[in-house]
Amino acid sequence: MIRVENLTKNFNALCAVDRISFNVQKGEILGLLGPNGAGKTTTLRMLTGFLKPTSGSIHVGDYSIDGQLLEIKKILGYLPESAPLYHDMLVYDYLRFVAAVRGMDTGRRTTRIREIGGLCGIDEVMHQPIGELSKGYRQRVGLAHAMMDDPEVLVLDEPTSGLDPNQIVEIREIIKRIGKAKTVIFSTHILSEAEATCDRVAIIHRGKIAADSSTARLKETLGSRSQIHLTLEQAEADAVKQEIESVAGVARVDVLDQTEGQLRFLLDCEPSADPRAEIYRRIRQTRWVLLDFHQETQSLEAIFRELTKES
Repeated sequence: MIRVENLTKNFNALCAVDRISFNVQKGEILGLLGPNGAGKTTTLRMLTGFLKPTSGSIHVGDYSIDGQLLEIKKILGYLPESAPLYHDMLVYDYLRFVAAVRGMDTGRRTTRIREIGGLCGIDEVMHQPIGELSKGYRQRVGLAHAMMDDPEVLVLDEPTSGLDPNQIVEIREIIKRIGKAKTVIFSTHILSEAEATCDRVAIIHRGKIAADSSTARLKETLGSRSQIHLTLEQAEADAVKQEIESVAGVARVDVLDQTEGQLRFLLDCEPSADPRAEIYRRIRQTRWVLLDFHQETQSLEAIFRELTKES
């Protein structure tokens, strides 16, 4: 449904987006995940026609953004990070205004507003001024605006920014319901948001795509390196490091801290290695007292930090 190839955007000497490519299928929810300033918003603004690319191509459905931008806008709904709402209007009046601007038939407007009100959970605030609504409800009204004429593609820029945890869950559920029938692409820097909502994530760093896959696949391919936490008593740090680093599959041993005779270590393991049995056997052969011994696989957060670290 969406095809982006070698998309680039320069602002004078700054390259905000650097030759990125990705596809989004119909019925798929893609999350653009990255730190602030990574190029997520710039990418979405080019995708929706608000910014002209320096180079590269964008196709939405059967249309190219070069020469067919109006056709793309007819099948696309867009919610910027700050929803462009008229705060002095009632919600119902505002949505009727949006329907009129979109060219919707007069007889269809009331029915569509009722449908979209139920989907976005704004029925109870239809006759309240937008300026008196909470941030969560204003975000829902912005989402209703983006979906007014039932677009095939929905583009959302940081849709849960500034919301409290309950509001985030509510917006997340709305997006998941919408994504069953439409193509959705949204940006976020919240890892839990991407993991809970998206079918696939593309991690962007410094204008480039650092990874593009499902969160489960990312963990499988990039999170194969595990870490072991080890706490010992009656041991010396140098002796432990020398003994444990000689175990096959252990890449590195770091001392985390030493308090009241206890030593805490963090062991980095090689990809797909599980040296726990041999480590335990070595410890049993010493006089060290084992207090804690557990393994952690690399989380999505750790993968994200690794892919987006400045070095």
